[in-house]
Amino acid sequence: MAGVLNLSPPPLCRPLPTRTQPRSRFSIRSSAEFSETPSTSFSVSIKDDPSVGFSSSTTKFSPPPNFKPPEPKRFSVRPDKLLDILGASLALIFRLGTGAFVSGYSASFVAKDEIPSDKYALEIAGFKVKETSKLGPRPEKPLEIYEFESCPFCRKVREIVAILDLDVLFYPCPRNGPNFRPKVAQMGGKQQFPYMVDPNTGVAMYESDDIIKYLVGKYGDGNVPLMLSLGLLTTLTEGFAMIGRMGRGSSYIPSKLPPKPLEIWAYEPSPFCKVAREVLVELELPHLLRSCARGSPKRQILYEKAGHFQVPYLEDPNTGVKMFESAEIVEYLRATYAR
Repeated sequence: MAGVLNLSPPPLCRPLPTRTQPRSRFSIRSSAEFSETPSTSFSVSIKDDPSVGFSSSTTKFSPPPNFKPPEPKRFSVRPDKLLDILGASLALIFRLGTGAFVSGYSASFVAKDEIPSDKYALEIAGFKVKETSKLGPRPEKPLEIYEFESCPFCRKVREIVAILDLDVLFYPCPRNGPNFRPKVAQMGGKQQFPYMVDPNTGVAMYESDDIIKYLVGKYGDGNVPLMLSLGLLTTLTEGFAMIGRMGRGSSYIPSKLPPKPLEIWAYEPSPFCKVAREVLVELELPHLLRSCARGSPKRQILYEKAGHFQVPYLEDPNTGVKMFESAEIVEYLRATYAR
């Protein structure tokens, strides 16, 4: 673990002049990471300021014409999206619900009047579920992770993010994405995913297993959960988990980059969250994930903020839109940001 914690941020690559970006060779490394290694060097232009990665254009974004946020419908699936949700639900089976509960989760049934009505609690058969957790130290700033939805090694890291209840600023790196894939190569020297930057410590690293060990050591109890410590079996089940959504969230769809990251309340195992996040990745939209698996204190925060708890919940500071319902979120994102 000490070797991981002592890593220092890799230096920026020196830009090399070139006119065209060469074809990339796609490979799976023996260390079980997705990487794309360009056949020759290339250059990217990244500004040295706090808004790196976001559009500096004066384009104004607004909701689609006649747009009205939908009313939340708990445990409801729109008929035309049933197959999407069923496909996304396969991950719950193959990964045995990994990431659905935060670290140290426990639950018990209590009388309905034991939990005040202004406190979030799941109600079942006249009883309420009292949920508690035991979380580690909280980072002051959100972590930054460069990855894409359909990568099994990236999913491993997203699962530990859910378990540790961490907030993360995700920079989507879909295949052929023009913005953040080149940025990763400039920062770390290669296009390999996931790539994590912790602005709280200055640590930056590749390799999903190393990232997981670092996160549980810094923000957890130091123990890697069983389902994330099985080596090849973990990687295989992560891959199987994506069979129902094969290829979704992996390829770039031309889009307009907003000046501010979107904010989404979600957690990895939820099939409703998955279909919404696939589109965020395909459109290469930076987004701040407010992780809120079962047992997360942030469930109460969202309950107070929106008067209801349901995920995904999207907040778009570029348009002022705040909305529930995954199917409508997908339509909103495409209508607002796709070219």
